[in-house]
Amino acid sequence: MDHTNSGMEEKLNPLKVKDAIDDAEIATLITVFPLLLTVNLVTIWILSQGRCGLSKCITLYLVAMAVADLLVAITEVILNRSVSFYFPNNILKTTPGCSTLIVLICTVRDTSVWLTVAFTLDRFIAICCQKLKVRYCVPRMAAVVIAVVTPLFFLKNIPWFFSFEPVYVIDNIPWKCQSKPIFYRSSWWITYDWLHRILNPFLPFFFILLFNALTVRHILQANRVRKGLLSKQGGDQVDPETENRRKSMILLFAISGSFIALWMPYVINFLYYRIAKTYYYTDANAPAYILQQMGYLFQLSSCCVNTCIYVVTQAKFREELKRMFRTPCQLCVKKPE
Repeated sequence: MDHTNSGMEEKLNPLKVKDAIDDAEIATLITVFPLLLTVNLVTIWILSQGRCGLSKCITLYLVAMAVADLLVAITEVILNRSVSFYFPNNILKTTPGCSTLIVLICTVRDTSVWLTVAFTLDRFIAICCQKLKVRYCVPRMAAVVIAVVTPLFFLKNIPWFFSFEPVYVIDNIPWKCQSKPIFYRSSWWITYDWLHRILNPFLPFFFILLFNALTVRHILQANRVRKGLLSKQGGDQVDPETENRRKSMILLFAISGSFIALWMPYVINFLYYRIAKTYYYTDANAPAYILQQMGYLFQLSSCCVNTCIYVVTQAKFREELKRMFRTPCQLCVKKPE
């Protein structure tokens, strides 16, 4: 199991296939990375200005999510794939180096996912739990949640460092990473692997669907009550609170829905190789291997989808985006006095 393609999930036999990353894949990654980098940096910059009409609590979560997504793109695309492909003898190709990199990849990936869960929970409490909202949906609590998530998942992923062995040893230097045979036989490692997948993405799937379902039920009930009150008063009246909740719902479901859709191929691939016990592929054109790579590609794509959602759903974000690009253009065309 060579780390060069995507960490501990890679199941292309390194003894039978020279390298899992071909020119087409690298070309795709090089095309995707500038997009991932640009959209996340733009998101961080615009949201940090505080002019999008969002609360400080929401802004903290969204900026943290964008930073985590940016780190996913850097560790996955640059350090894990591109550097390994173009500089095959760098320190990250040694067994300690790639083992450390896999721990970092898993940490930032878990952080990105669970910040999405935390954001979903924050919106659920803000809409459905008015008493708890006063204490929980505040910038201080958001900062505490963000500060706890990353070190917690770093500790959780440390065992991955000890699950790998060298593919080969040259001059007493261990090179590349493949899972130790005991990884697939030991009940401890099998349990840890399942726990890893349960924590990301199965449990996030469950929480996101649960919080969204409860939020929808609450909003539908509140809307029926408000419509009844407004009808008694007569005339068509605009309810600002209902409208704000509707906008929050659009943003919440867009982010949550994209997360579930883009992670689904990854989940299907994991279930397939665990149930079928297909741990190695000998053909890079095998349908199962293609499914695996599609899962990784969709997972990376989730790192920039949120920004596209903001552009579509948030009018003030679109205004700030236009202003950011309009200002340099105005300076370029401005005539000297």
